Amino acid sequence: MTPQRRQGFATRMSHAGRAGTHVHGFVNPAVHRGSTVLFPDCAARREGAKHRFEQYMTYGTQGGPTHYALEDVVAEIEGGSRALILGTGLAAVTVPLQAWLKSGDHCLMPDSVYGPARNFCDGLLRGWGVETTYYDPCVDEAGMAALIRPNTKVVYTESPGSHSFEIQDIPAIARAAHARGAKVMMDNTWGIHHFRPFEKGVDVSIQALTKYVGGHSDILLGSVTVNSEEDWRVLRAAASQLGQYASPDDCWLALRGVRTMAVRLQRQAASGLEVARWLSARPEVLRVMHPALPKHPQHALWQRDFSGTCSLFGVVFQPRYTLDDLCRFIDGLALFGIGASWGGYESLCIATTGNITRTAGTGEFGGPMCRIHVGLEEPADLIADLEQGLARLGG
Repeated sequence: MTPQRRQGFATRMSHAGRAGTHVHGFVNPAVHRGSTVLFPDCAARREGAKHRFEQYMTYGTQGGPTHYALEDVVAEIEGGSRALILGTGLAAVTVPLQAWLKSGDHCLMPDSVYGPARNFCDGLLRGWGVETTYYDPCVDEAGMAALIRPNTKVVYTESPGSHSFEIQDIPAIARAAHARGAKVMMDNTWGIHHFRPFEKGVDVSIQALTKYVGGHSDILLGSVTVNSEEDWRVLRAAASQLGQYASPDDCWLALRGVRTMAVRLQRQAASGLEVARWLSARPEVLRVMHPALPKHPQHALWQRDFSGTCSLFGVVFQPRYTLDDLCRFIDGLALFGIGASWGGYESLCIATTGNITRTAGTGEFGGPMCRIHVGLEEPADLIADLEQGLARLGG
């Protein structure tokens, strides 16, 4: 890092978490695997026990050099002070919720939230005595303030929302939450580095590193980033008590993935926007749910708060089509896989109609829906594939 200016994202991703250019040895960090950590004497082990919240190896579940390197990279991506690596993106959602919620507490969740996060709130959290209220993701500051109760401890956000891509007014929500003593959490996987969570009032930022950081659809990882020592101690203590851990081999693959993430993300975002614009002009399509398109309802918020976009968006088809029509379209695609997740090099398309649970009255979209992730294929080839798939819609 030069003292004169902040280096660009691609530069930082090429150098973060490495030993440096003037160290003799291989360019990539090694994989450090292990459970037992040996100490030279009893005094050293006692000293290590004092540093359980620091990057100090005491036992394998506390992480090692490979984990620490990835934690440093993720904290750099998010603009936070400390990051914790967990075994899945869902673990990155559930660990902070467990860290800051206890029996008798109240949690606010956007109605557009990732389905497994909703399942966790309606399942285990409810069983533990934590009440969850689902709110309209497009709520304003006054509306959020009205929802917060004396026992509301967490206001959770996800911008854009899973499957329906609503952009939330995070600064306004954070002001309302902080005025009443609640923590603000955000699933920032779509925003990656284009949304700077801690500059917008977020306390705890969550990412599924399975997506763009991994980049090759072959690892499962999540991260939780904070920006204060107090929050780090709460988070680290919860993860330790829950026995949460990530494979050092997956951490190493993620470290390899971040070296090319900037160029992959740039290419995929541009291709995704090209495909989204093409689809928005098709007569079969009612609307395309891509925040970077001017017709998106929260496009102005996206322009204000995000520095870029990614390659994931939704499509709503005309109401005259059925789910069977939509499935004929998807089944006829040659270059788009049918599968969950996204952020890898391959394009994906899944039907989302019938897979979205809404309880706050935000579930009317106008027609059958699908979610598209654009990979590294040539946009012209993807568009040609979509065109022949659309020909099957009414057939």
